[in-house]
Order: sequence, then structure tokens, then C-alpha cells
Amino acid sequence: METSKGFVYILTNPSFREDWVKIGKSSRPVDVRSKELDNTAVPLPFEIYATLETAKYDLIERQIHKQIDRLTDLRIRQNREFFNVAPDVALDIMRDFADLLDDATLYVYVDGKPVVSKSKEEDKRIQTSAEEKKKRTQKPPFKFHMVGISVGDEVVFDELNLHVKVASDDKVEYDGRLYSLSAFVGTFLPADKQNTSGAYQGPKYFSYKGTPLYKLREEKEAQI
Repeated sequence: METSKGFVYILTNPSFREDWVKIGKSSRPVDVRSKELDNTAVPLPFEIYATLETAKYDLIERQIHKQIDRLTDLRIRQNREFFNVAPDVALDIMRDFADLLDDATLYVYVDGKPVVSKSKEEDKRIQTSAEEKKKRTQKPPFKFHMVGISVGDEVVFDELNLHVKVASDDKVEYDGRLYSLSAFVGTFLPADKQNTSGAYQGPKYFSYKGTPLYKLREEKEAQI
């Protein structure tokens, strides 16, 4: 019988599709667990969407997985904790279990910080606040002009040292075909370095004159 409290968590990742989540458990603070999951298989760190603190965390995690599996085959891989379900739907299921427990505390995260929520109405309000804040701070998509790169210049796909020509403000040309940076990465990245989502932030994989594109962008933005 569990006596000490632990956590069931919902994690999202900017490199995943918007309707993919990881639902797992941890006996330690979830920020510690999310950092452990930050490895080379995932290009960007996980973000905590919500957590449920309870002594029955082991049971509740299993029940949430079963509940999602009953709805339809939403598990991305049967031996993994990844599900093809929107974060707000996963939170709604987590809330249903939280309301049945005497010792449960549910946290919805805003800007990386936990906010205690006591009802579905509060869940929605906090989610809306978090989404609005994220939209205000979200960067626009990468364009070559942002870093002073012009059509006709060459950038390098660092994983394979492939030189490709810039064909437009957001496309490169290789072997007679046009690709966005992210599509190029998804097509040519070696299989052992691909992630489960198939989504990539292209500027992290390309460089110009020896400097990664994302670093060039950071340097330009710091000058503004």
C-alpha cells in the first residue's frame, strides 16, 4: 500500500504534434523527471502541462492509461507512455480521477510554474491564461532574411555535412527538390537520430559559415 505521495504527470514537447502527450508517474518532483527525459532522442526539452499529486499515483497512472486505451487506440506505441490525445483532453481525464480522491492536488502549469486548480472551471481558466501568454511570447517561424541569408546562399545540414542552396525565404533546394528545413531534417536525418514525433526544428540542424542558424537568430534578436 502506497503511503508517500507521488505524481502523475502530463508532458508536452514543442517538437511533437500538438495532440501528442506523455503521461507517466514519478515519486519525485516532476521537473526532475522531465529533465531526465531531455536527451538526444528528443530535440527539445519536455514541458510540464499538468500534474496530479496523490499517494495513489501508481494506481491512478494505470487507470488513466486504461481510460484512454478504452476510448480508442490512442497509444502511439503500446509499450510507451505516449498518447495521441490533446493535452486538454488528457487533463480532463486526470481531473475526473482527482475529483474522486481525498488527498489529490491537481496543478496546471503556466509559464513553467504550477498553479493549484480545484475544479474543471479553474482548469479551463488556467489553460486559457497559459495559452494566451504563450501566444504573446511565441516566436514567428524562422526565415532566412532574419539572419541575413539570401536566396542563392548555401547552408549546411550538419548531420551529414550536406551543402544545400537557399531557394526562397523558407526553403532550400537539394537534388532538384525544394524542402522546408524541418522537412529536410525529417527526410535525411539518420534513422538512429530520429525522434518518435517526426517533427524537428530545422534551424537547429543547419549552419551558415560554421554557425548554427538558431544561434544566428539568437544573436540577431539580442541586438534588437
